[in-house]
Amino acid sequence: MRSSQQVKLIALLLLPATCLSGSAGAQSHSRSASSAPGVFGYYLLTLSWSPEFCATHAGSAPASECGPGHRFGFVVHGLWPQNENGPYPRFCAPASPVAHDTVQRLLAIMPDRSLIQHEWSEHGTCSGLDAQSYFATIEKAFANLQIPPEYRASAPSAPASPAAIEQEFAGANHAPPSAFRIACSGSHFVALQVCLTKDLQYRQCGSGLRDCRAPRVDLRPPH
Repeated sequence: MRSSQQVKLIALLLLPATCLSGSAGAQSHSRSASSAPGVFGYYLLTLSWSPEFCATHAGSAPASECGPGHRFGFVVHGLWPQNENGPYPRFCAPASPVAHDTVQRLLAIMPDRSLIQHEWSEHGTCSGLDAQSYFATIEKAFANLQIPPEYRASAPSAPASPAAIEQEFAGANHAPPSAFRIACSGSHFVALQVCLTKDLQYRQCGSGLRDCRAPRVDLRPPH
């Protein structure tokens, strides 16, 4: 079952541009590619902005992310096998429960137990990796990402254009700006999407991804 965070981000990414001010989205989540595990083009690392999620889901968000004492900034929403265009693979093989010690370790960057299991079932099984290796890949991808100081939870940034934010992340990571995409809801920053090769090198995103079309977005500060 999808967590409330999973449902929220997918719902935002599925809204058409006329309803959502240029939200970014992966290929249609209503379809899936027929694919064997490990057969895909690249990874999409999606990092949600926790203060936005917690503010818009007060009372229903998991306490492990939004409860007292938690001040997350970017958290891992998923690492999704993608194709260059068209639908992407999902639910490629049966999924056993993720080991308890793996879940405990992942909570530091992915603070939702149900989301961890869901990501393994829907996306991890398409990676061609076992669960331990898949989540180790998530940890490595997140650890490799350099987050500019102004986009950390302790230092909320001023409003900026999606292109400017993408450029700042590109500069901090010595990567092409085309490797980054911003997801937004109106003028609110929702998520950062990062396109990676199978060996976690930054690369241009596929043609199935759209960018946020808002002229400027702001990152809601943590509460």
